[in-house]
Amino acid sequence: MAEHERVVVIFTGGTIAMLPDPLTGAAMPALDGAGIVARVPGLAAIAELETIDWGIVPASHLRFGQILELAELIGHAVDRPGVQGVVVVQGTDVLEETAFAWDLLHAREKPVVVVGAMRNAAEPGFDGPRNLADAVRVASDPRFVGEGVLVVMGGSILPADDVTKSHSQALDSFAAPNHGRLGRVDGGDVVLERRRPPRRRLQPAPQAAAEPVALLTAVVSTDGDLLRAAVGQGAKGVVVAATGAGNTDPDLLAAAVDAMAEGVPVVLTTRCASGAVGPHYGFPGGGRSWQDAGAILAGTLSGPKARIALALGLGAGLDGDGLSRLFAVRSDA
Repeated sequence: MAEHERVVVIFTGGTIAMLPDPLTGAAMPALDGAGIVARVPGLAAIAELETIDWGIVPASHLRFGQILELAELIGHAVDRPGVQGVVVVQGTDVLEETAFAWDLLHAREKPVVVVGAMRNAAEPGFDGPRNLADAVRVASDPRFVGEGVLVVMGGSILPADDVTKSHSQALDSFAAPNHGRLGRVDGGDVVLERRRPPRRRLQPAPQAAAEPVALLTAVVSTDGDLLRAAVGQGAKGVVVAATGAGNTDPDLLAAAVDAMAEGVPVVLTTRCASGAVGPHYGFPGGGRSWQDAGAILAGTLSGPKARIALALGLGAGLDGDGLSRLFAVRSDA
């Protein structure tokens, strides 16, 4: 295999690395990188592989420090001559968050592909082998140079800033609900359907994320008490997932205004599965009043993604204008 077709595969754990516990039957971490690769026949024929065992960690256990550590590891891998791309294997629970974090921090042109599995290695229909093979195909494909961090699951190639896990167990859980997939892998053939628009980048990368950053979801009868409590407990920033196109109870907005007056940035997004927030409604607590009060509108970024951007942006030392610019780059530009 030619040197330029080498793909570095970083194994971090997740369902793809799990087997049932003999006593309980519940999935538990078990397989290292070699154990996963051994379950993917023909993988070495797609590209020359170099494997790195970072850990066997359930995705729900990941913290910002580990995400930044992995970002640095990814950067070192793509900077090496002869490496065409990088694949990160992880659990799917927070995959949409980690992939977006690495997308923000990825300043290089070589592709990075994040992949996992919805079923463990002992379940019928284990999807890990196909997903990993597809991910290696995409990471080694020169057409994806410059496309940033991608997610490959269930045959779909998805941009990190839009990818969402929409179902807790379905094999086709992952989708890009706002703008659709970038392509697909069909029977081993990689099909590119569209290019990504200009993506958000955060450079230089922060040494640490700002913590805590609160994420609050507006529901019926949600006032500002939870936001006030979060600020009182030291929140460095707050993301509000509003109803509809950015609307909340007036008292929630009042609490946000007080927080911003104390120097705590507030980002507004929607709790809806897709769509953007905007200044469409002018009543108290409506999206226009949030914008006029100085809240940063997150566009189509989901609540979890907006929290990632805010925590990393603050960690990088961005002020209000810098944060506004970070959020202003629209994924549908």
